[in-house]
Amino acid sequence: MSLVVKELTSSDFKRWDDYVLSSAQATFFHKAGWKTVLEKAYGHDAHFFYAEQNGQVVGILPLGHIKSLLFGNSLTSLPFAVYGGIVADSSGAAELLRETACELADSLEVDSLEMRNCRPSGWNWPTKELYVTFRKEIVEDAEANLLAIPNKQRAVVRKGIKAGLQGEQGWDCDRIYRVYSESVRNLGTPVFPKKYFKVLREVFGDDCRSLMITHEAKDVAGVLSFYFKDQVLPYYAGSTAASRGLYAHGFMYYELMRRAGEEGVRVFDYGRSKVGTGSYSFKKNWGFKPEPLYYEYYLVKSKEIPEVNPANPKYQLFIEAWKRLPLAAANCFGPLLARSLG
Repeated sequence: MSLVVKELTSSDFKRWDDYVLSSAQATFFHKAGWKTVLEKAYGHDAHFFYAEQNGQVVGILPLGHIKSLLFGNSLTSLPFAVYGGIVADSSGAAELLRETACELADSLEVDSLEMRNCRPSGWNWPTKELYVTFRKEIVEDAEANLLAIPNKQRAVVRKGIKAGLQGEQGWDCDRIYRVYSESVRNLGTPVFPKKYFKVLREVFGDDCRSLMITHEAKDVAGVLSFYFKDQVLPYYAGSTAASRGLYAHGFMYYELMRRAGEEGVRVFDYGRSKVGTGSYSFKKNWGFKPEPLYYEYYLVKSKEIPEVNPANPKYQLFIEAWKRLPLAAANCFGPLLARSLG
């Protein structure tokens, strides 16, 4: 039978996710639940396409459409994700999904279609060479994971341990959101709505967890992480002013690594960073090697690759002003902007 492309409905979520779990190319951000997250948390249109042959799923492509007066009109695989793009068993299935995405981008008259690929597609599309990812194997033994961290960073972790920091893992939306929102305000970034964190937990269950770091029973840092196959992805992290001098960030990531390794997780995915930034250097200091990400673009109305990121000089005044907002004001107005920062 010939290949056909269909759009995902709720009745096919299991088939889609079975394919994701069976594919070595797929990531956590290819899961069908992201369709629900985009629609329920933000009200964005989600177009999840799959290629089918002989009744079997042979390829997938999740897409989200974000239209904003401030940040443009884009179709992305996938908004709010660091990885995305087409996953397919054959070049024929991949090409059919690509054609479907381009047709949708044309019909929606977006500025651009963005594919957040982990590897080059070979389609010769314009590519943004801005981001890298950091991934490293971990083991069950906590001391072995600690000794694998370079000396300087390992000393920071030990200082956090000596300071009496403690970790509490599970799920507490209020606590993780409070720490995260303060941290991103300090960076000059609008915060996501708390509803987004709640929907992530509703959709992904125990594959979405919070780890809170406390000092003398007070929260000083926290990270929301995703679990996928044998991987853990620390995704939304933050710390408070009370964390200064406690080495909480270093301790937090090691504590997550320790707990994940003991659970049987074998890959610590430190996630995306912009080349040359502080987070890039921080992750390299842990002994992780940067791997390039290939964000590729099909330009529809735009004449060049969109640059909606803090590195764009035109956002610097806004960032500096946002840092000065009272936290209550930032948490009130931030979600109105952050919904368009996919």
